[in-house]
This record gives sequence, structure tokens and C-alpha cells, in this order.
Amino acid sequence: MMPNSTLGAVTIAVAPAVNLSGSTDFDPNRFADLMAGELMHVERVSVVPVSRVLAVLASQGTDRVHSPTHASEIAEMVGADAILVFAVTEYDPYDPPSVALSMQLFAATPRAPYGGPLDEAGGQETPVSRAGRVLAQTQRRMDASHMDVVEDVRRYARQRSADDSPYGWRRYVVSQQHYIQFCCHTAIKGLLDGQGWPVVAGKGMQ
Repeated sequence: MMPNSTLGAVTIAVAPAVNLSGSTDFDPNRFADLMAGELMHVERVSVVPVSRVLAVLASQGTDRVHSPTHASEIAEMVGADAILVFAVTEYDPYDPPSVALSMQLFAATPRAPYGGPLDEAGGQETPVSRAGRVLAQTQRRMDASHMDVVEDVRRYARQRSADDSPYGWRRYVVSQQHYIQFCCHTAIKGLLDGQGWPVVAGKGMQ
């Protein structure tokens, strides 16, 4: 399990990936499923199935999150404390693969007992004043032509018993899906480590 000393016990929803890479070699929803799968390896984190987020988006006539406020609203609607919104900004699946991700974790909009949002003191406030608050963010580029990334892949492969594969650790380089899993893992680690933004525990996430 990945240590989690920053967010505490928290339920996270994952939005479908935003494709800013120019590549059509991956499915944004499948990418989000793999991201959610890696979040399940984080201590004290519960994950809302991506299908629930997609269902809410579909009911709104869209397939993506459009703003920080929208992100917070989606998180609240699926019963999550926060929602992970991420973009794939670079995607080259060919050996050696290279993937770049930009990620933000938004807090859900808190609700009062009768449906009104809460401020820090427990009083009423407008939805915009709390919605879209960023709990953490990071940007990571994972290029398997670099030796430091290769060493990270090797460590990750050992954690996932890659020796059972004929490819050994290279399973996580030659397989598109497995390299995406590695990249999600690495980006989540950066998110929790505060690489790119100080991680701030949200209200109710202690």
C-alpha cells in the first residue's frame, strides 16, 4: 500500500481523463479506470467507481468536467469527499513509452443539513466560495528512455510481482496498459508528496 500521511481517510471520485496529448491511442474512460485502480492501493482511501461519475456527467449531457466548481458539484453528487481531475498532456505508447499527466484534487462542496453549503465556521455561504477548492495538484512526465524512470518502473514491478511474467519488469514498459498503471501510480505518489503543490487536508479528511 502507498502511504497516505496527508489526506487522511477520504473517499475520492475520479473524473474521465481529459486528452490534451493529440493522441488517439487511448480511451480516456479506461485511463480513468486505471487511475482509480491505483488509488485503491493508497492507505485510507476509498474510491468511487468511475462509472458513477460518468453516469452523472451523462445525465448532464456531457462527458467531462468543465470547471473547478463543476468538479466539486460532481464530487458532492456521488458522495465523495473529493474528485481527481486529470489531463493526459503527452502520450507516446511506443517503446520506450512516454506519458505526461497534470492532476488536481478538488474538494466536494460541503452541504448543510437542509442542502445549503457551509463555510469554515459552519455558517451559510455561496457555493462558489467553497466549490473548486484545490486540495493538491501535481504534474509529472514519465519518459522510459530516462534511467531514473526505468529504476522507478523496476521498483514498481517488484511491488506488483512482475517476475511472474515472461517479460519480468519490462512488462510495465512493453504493455500499454501496464505502463499507464505505472504512470498513474507515480503521479498519485507525486500528488500525495505535494510535488507541484502543498497538500492540504480538507475539512472532514483528518
